Amino acid sequence: MIYTLVVFGAVVLDQLTKLWILRTFELYESREIIPGLFNLVYVTNTGAAFSILADVDSPWRHYFFLGIGLLATIGLTIYYYRLRAAHRAYAVALGLVVGGALGNLIDRLRLGSVVDFLDFHLAGRHWPAFNVADSAICVGAVLFLIISFVTEQKDSKE
Repeated sequence: MIYTLVVFGAVVLDQLTKLWILRTFELYESREIIPGLFNLVYVTNTGAAFSILADVDSPWRHYFFLGIGLLATIGLTIYYYRLRAAHRAYAVALGLVVGGALGNLIDRLRLGSVVDFLDFHLAGRHWPAFNVADSAICVGAVLFLIISFVTEQKDSKE
């Protein structure tokens, strides 16, 4: 149940924030929130994280990313059901990753690209814009690694 709630929560939060951006920003508009550190922007990304493969001019790129998102969702859900007895926190970790993957998959299906809007910068250097789905994937992956490390350490002591 926790897994499903986390997936659902990540998707809903991601889609609601993107909907707000789509309704209140013009494409490429930027609003400074914390001077010298954080802006809200509206950009789109046809590639993967950090716009990887965004410049590839092929109609197959879109289908490639749709397939990857779908396979990740299915594969990680199966993996969760195999791991769920090992540690309950895997439900949160993998739920965040799958929820993030689904959030971006929904954008690709609906819009043909992913909406990004979180823009962090420092000393004139910008981190590539990202969104709630990307954040969920990163937090879930780090949490997964931490849980795996702690579980492995515990098992090796026993």
